[in-house]
Amino acid sequence: MYPTDLTDAQWKSIENLIPKAKRKRKYELQNIWNALNYVVKTGCQWRMLPTDFPKWQIVYYYFRKWTDE
Repeated sequence: MYPTDLTDAQWKSIENLIPKAKRKRKYELQNIWNALNYVVKTGCQWRMLPTDFPKWQIVYYYFRKWTDE
């Protein structure tokens, strides 16, 4: 757990803003969101995300998807 991680209560308040998937996801969106928070707060490079987050490519995919929407 990192200081940038959302609490479960914080996640519940924004979870419904994200469109539902038509298929089962391999990674939980909360973990992806936490990884995005980590990148924004620390300024680390995508490829330097700690390994306990989903792969940087997955996190970056969701970042691009959500910013384009």
